[in-house]
Amino acid sequence: MAAKLQDGMALATTKNLKVSMQKLNLVAAMIRGKKVEKAMNELQFSRKRIAQDVLKTLKSAVANAENNHNLDIDELYVNEAYVGKNLVLKRWKARARGRVGRIKKPFSQLTVVVKQSENEDSN
Repeated sequence: MAAKLQDGMALATTKNLKVSMQKLNLVAAMIRGKKVEKAMNELQFSRKRIAQDVLKTLKSAVANAENNHNLDIDELYVNEAYVGKNLVLKRWKARARGRVGRIKKPFSQLTVVVKQSENEDSN
């Protein structure tokens, strides 16, 4: 976990996303290590429902980098995108012979860390 950020880094966190950690991690893995512009394009045209929330978090991280850390947004790439567990709603469903079926409705949280690339010659 990036508690203290290094120079040239910015982060954004979104909590209480109504999706399981496994499904969210599939989308987060899609953008890890990519340049911000390419990652935004992939999220915008993704068919996954949660991709729009990931895009919103990525845009927030880019805005934090630009406004709070004075970083060049053209040189940014996604350094880290990791998923954490949040609360789980526990619900019940009636089953046969007076029994009950447990239904778990998980929530997740997403943290996106963007970093400015060091080399100025990268494509």
